[in-house]
Amino acid sequence: MTFETINRWRCFDGWQTVYAHPSEATGCRMEVAVYTPPQAETQACPVVYYLSGLTCTWENAVTKAGAQRYAADHGLILVFPDTSPRGDAVADAPDRYDLGKGAGFYLDATQDPWAEHYRMDDYVVRELPAVLEPVLPTADGRRSILGHSMGGHGALVLAMRNPDLYQAVSAFAPIVAPSQVDWGRKALTAYLGDDPTAWAAYDASALVRSRGWKADILVDQGEADAFLTSGLRPELFEAACAEAGVPLTLRRHVGYDHSYYFIASFMADHLRWHAERLRR
Repeated sequence: MTFETINRWRCFDGWQTVYAHPSEATGCRMEVAVYTPPQAETQACPVVYYLSGLTCTWENAVTKAGAQRYAADHGLILVFPDTSPRGDAVADAPDRYDLGKGAGFYLDATQDPWAEHYRMDDYVVRELPAVLEPVLPTADGRRSILGHSMGGHGALVLAMRNPDLYQAVSAFAPIVAPSQVDWGRKALTAYLGDDPTAWAAYDASALVRSRGWKADILVDQGEADAFLTSGLRPELFEAACAEAGVPLTLRRHVGYDHSYYFIASFMADHLRWHAERLRR
C-alpha cells in the first residue's frame, strides 16, 4: 500500500508525521498520524495506538495531549488513527455530533447506510497494523492501546476482543457501558440494529464479564466531567472488573473535566505505564 506523506515535523528529536492512504476496510481515503521517537533510528520500538473521542480527528491528540515528549522519553511509536471514515460518499448525520463522521465508535456497522464504510474495528485492528507497521522504522510487533471518551470505549473493547494483539490497555474518561447510557444506545442502535445482544460485543463492561482481560487496566476519570453520570458511568466498569477478577486502577481526579487539559495532565503516567508493560 502507498502512503502519502501529508506533513512532517521534527519533535523532541523524533518525527511527527501525517500520512494518507486508501483503506480497504473503510472504502475511502484515511489519514493517520504517527510519532516516531529518536530511539527508532537505532533500535526496535513498540507501538501504542491512541484512539480519540467524538468529533475529533487525529489532530486533537497530536496537538493537545503532549504525548510526544513522553513517547520520546520511553522510546514509543505513537499511532493516532482518525475516528471515522471520511469523504463525500460516506454516510453522515450532520445534525448530530454523536453519529456519523467523527463518531465511528470503533465498531463494524451492520445497518444501512453505515455498513458500507463504518468499519473502524476492522480498520484499527486488522488493516492498520498490517499495512502501517511494516513501513514504520523498527516497529517490532509489540503494541498496546489507549484512548479518550469514545476512544477509551474503543481501546477497552478492541483490547478485550483481541487479547493476542495488544499487551496493555488504558483509557481516559471512557464510555464503559454504552448499552446502558443514551450516548451509546443511540449509536449502537443506528450502527448495529435493535438487538441488545449485538451491542454486548462492543460494550466494555459486558466484555470484561464474558471474556475478562489478561492483565491490569488503568482508567483516569475527572470528577468535574460534565458527562460523568450521563454517558461515562465508570462505576459500572469498576463493578464488572471486580466480578471478573480483572485488576483495575480507577483514578478519580477532583476538579478535572473531559477536556485535553485533563488528558495532558496525566498522559505521562499512561505512557510510562504502557512502556513498563510493553517491555516486560
